[in-house]
Amino acid sequence: MLRLWLILFVAIGIVAGVVSGYFKARKIQPKGFKWKILRNEAIIAVVTLTVSGTMIGAATKWLWAHGVISSIATPAAWWQIGLEYVLYFFLFDTYFYWLHRWMHKEPVYSWVHKLHHKSTSPNVLTTLSVNPLESVINGGFVPLFLSVFTIHDATMALILPTNIIMGVYVHSGYEFMPRWWNKSWATKWFITATFHDQHHRYFTGNFGGYTTIWDRLCGTMRPKFESDFDKVKQRSAAKAVVIDPVPVSDTVS
Repeated sequence: MLRLWLILFVAIGIVAGVVSGYFKARKIQPKGFKWKILRNEAIIAVVTLTVSGTMIGAATKWLWAHGVISSIATPAAWWQIGLEYVLYFFLFDTYFYWLHRWMHKEPVYSWVHKLHHKSTSPNVLTTLSVNPLESVINGGFVPLFLSVFTIHDATMALILPTNIIMGVYVHSGYEFMPRWWNKSWATKWFITATFHDQHHRYFTGNFGGYTTIWDRLCGTMRPKFESDFDKVKQRSAAKAVVIDPVPVSDTVS
């Protein structure tokens, strides 16, 4: 019942967002969506999930069975879980940045990564529309990390949702982060949908998976990213003003 209610809650939220114009106002590339691309990505996603899921699942199972991977089942303090999660978060970001940057070099780009860039205006299916080999390389970080570090079960429970949520969000094609996101020292280090959307649109720069740290350090962040982010937020704010109903008091003369 809990799963059913959660599914219904999400479904109702999506429908409400479409009807109210909430999503339309936050579309990064308003004219970028193409049904043909979505259809092709759906087919690729099924193939990739089947192949890479089987390979990573089999490898992970073998590593568990032979004691290479293990976990700590005992309760842990919040700070222990936090430290383990932060370790995973930033190690994966480093792993993803350098491999992603390498995948833009020939002949690796043409052989492996080019398929993912068929969509210049990404959508949620673009997350899974990758060469199965690329999916194995990216998804293989989790069993690799778990083979090196033994972490608590509670931390493990956070890793998979993080991968899914981040993957879907940055490829969504919609910007949900607030306008101040890139202006705050505390939050500007974490990527947004606009950040990754520009990577698909221009094919270069913005290689980070979770953060902008490596892109900033290595000079690969697109120079106009922050100003373009502001433009998207300005457009959504302007549309929100039009969508909002006129207060009753304003209609009374």
